[in-house]
Amino acid sequence: MKKIIVLITSIIMLPLTIIFYLVKPIVSIDSFFSSCAQLISLFPGKLGSYLRIGFYRYSMSHCSSNCMISFGVLFSQTDTEIFDGVYIGPQSNIGSCAIEENCLLGSGVHILSGKRQHNYSNPDVPLKDQGGEYIKVTIGANTWIGNGAIVMANVGKNCVIAAGSVVTEDVADNSIMAGNPAVLIKPTHA
Repeated sequence: MKKIIVLITSIIMLPLTIIFYLVKPIVSIDSFFSSCAQLISLFPGKLGSYLRIGFYRYSMSHCSSNCMISFGVLFSQTDTEIFDGVYIGPQSNIGSCAIEENCLLGSGVHILSGKRQHNYSNPDVPLKDQGGEYIKVTIGANTWIGNGAIVMANVGKNCVIAAGSVVTEDVADNSIMAGNPAVLIKPTHA
């Protein structure tokens, strides 16, 4: 039944997907993708999640048909991968990343495209004109990220990131992290 629903919602989203591919060669694709993500983030409930998946399956690097993308979730880059069993809570903001199998992201989680998105090297140049570098962040399989956490570095497999934590450095597999900046509380027993 789920496969049929995914097929139907993919067909419903087909006009937007076609427009996406038609404008891809002539506009900044991440900017247009972000606009589409803002639009389709507004559909509520499970139907909304299926509609989002119907579009993201064809516009992102990878989006499993077996995931849940809640209301208000915003994506900013097409270089995003979402694998089987992933749950992304409401009002989350996702940059360039790979979210591996069976990860749970609470409400309001922000995954940035690395920690070098902005340069601050010249005080005479406006900040917006100093550029930066986007780095794809990986969230390892079977990881739970609590509400309101901010992640700007890789997180290993089987980890817990406490609510409100700020991850600024890579996290090893099997770690429980908390705080700002996030520090190791204890290893998990995976």
